[in-house]
Amino acid sequence: MIKFGTGGWRAVIGDDFIRENIQKVAQGVCCLVKEKKAEGLPVVLGYDRRFLSPRAMQWVSEVFAGNKLNILVMHRSTPTPLIMYIVKEKGYEFGLEITASHNPSDYNGIKLIVREGRDASVEVTSHLEKIIEGLKPEDVLTMPFDDAVREGYVSYLRTPFNNYMDSILSMIDQESIRQSGLRVLFDPMHGSGAYPLNTILTTCRCTIDLMNSNKDAFFGGHDPAPGLTQLSDLRSRVIAEHYDLGIALDGDGDRLGIVGPDGEYLSANKILVMLYYYLHEYKGWKGPVVRNLATTHMLDSVAQSFGETCYEVPVGFKWISSKMDEVDAVLGGESSGGLTVRGHIHGKDSVYAGSLFVEMLSRIGKSLNDYWNELETRYGRFCMSEANFKFRPEDRAGIDKLIMTQKKLPDFENQLGKKVLRVNYEDGCKVYFDDAFVICRFSGTEPLLRIFAEDKTPEQADALIDCFKKFLS
Repeated sequence: MIKFGTGGWRAVIGDDFIRENIQKVAQGVCCLVKEKKAEGLPVVLGYDRRFLSPRAMQWVSEVFAGNKLNILVMHRSTPTPLIMYIVKEKGYEFGLEITASHNPSDYNGIKLIVREGRDASVEVTSHLEKIIEGLKPEDVLTMPFDDAVREGYVSYLRTPFNNYMDSILSMIDQESIRQSGLRVLFDPMHGSGAYPLNTILTTCRCTIDLMNSNKDAFFGGHDPAPGLTQLSDLRSRVIAEHYDLGIALDGDGDRLGIVGPDGEYLSANKILVMLYYYLHEYKGWKGPVVRNLATTHMLDSVAQSFGETCYEVPVGFKWISSKMDEVDAVLGGESSGGLTVRGHIHGKDSVYAGSLFVEMLSRIGKSLNDYWNELETRYGRFCMSEANFKFRPEDRAGIDKLIMTQKKLPDFENQLGKKVLRVNYEDGCKVYFDDAFVICRFSGTEPLLRIFAEDKTPEQADALIDCFKKFLS
């Protein structure tokens, strides 16, 4: 069965990500277009640099043409934020991006973007799943790709990046960046975010050098996720070649990684805290902040010191963008590296986030270490640990029953001396303590059980994870 998780439908290439299923998804989206009576609006379609992505673009286009619907495609790979921007700017009803984001290279997938450039809601994707499930082979209508282009159902966008990049440039302090003279080493991780961020920082007169900017369907043998272990080469080069900053993006340009001049990897949690404080205190953007369940509570302390609120939502960026709209938040983000800022698109965009981080470093007048030490002195230490566990498919129901149905927990008080204040079952199981938390949940994008914990020291956070791990055997 084709299922949409927190980041769209993702599947292993050759197992489930095959032409038949790709075109079933496309036919399902065509049905949504007709239900919305949006036949007069084109659907915009992008794709990343993964294996089979360009061909999948053609297979999807063939279905839209078979349904006599217009689709706009690209001559080159595109980051997901660009597709969201185009849908929002043009007032389209739907957009699609062929990507598996940060998943391993043997995965690919499709993200559904809806009106205003938002991630599709659970209600929309659940409805789409039911449509797809009910399709028979003869229900999937197609037209050969070359015929579709010739008859005008498939059109190419000639300059898709211009307005998107100009919008970001209009929102950042270009002059401060120009005067800073920063040297930046940029690692797009062989992904589709290479071109726009490189262009923006070059326009702002940064000295920017690239690594891993070529197309590589295997992403250099690493998962295209800008995490600590994947960025060892970036960290080494930043130190050895004396760069002021290292920036990395994931495979489709919606997750951000930062490396300081001393080679220190800045977690997404640090990036969020730094940017929220900067936007509120240096730029004067007043308002609350939004985070998901697995993101640092340091944001809560920062917001409280401003007289603002930090809102907690389930994992999945659609929840963050929805709450941001509701409360007019300054910033929203997640510990996996995605964030967005008020006034931009309704989804995560690391091209803009990376540009904004460069602006921040150009304006604060201090090193990243000094800036972070000031924040920790004011708000205290918040140390997060994370562990991912593979499980057999047949074990998932038992784990889910133990935690979500029977609502059993490790004996945190006797084993670690931590008294449980409350438990949240909104998305997995999150246990709150006085100055700490631990959350256990199934990944929405990979067959993994994820456990996150935050406490005052890394050792205490690791102990919370270990306690949960032993409890689950």
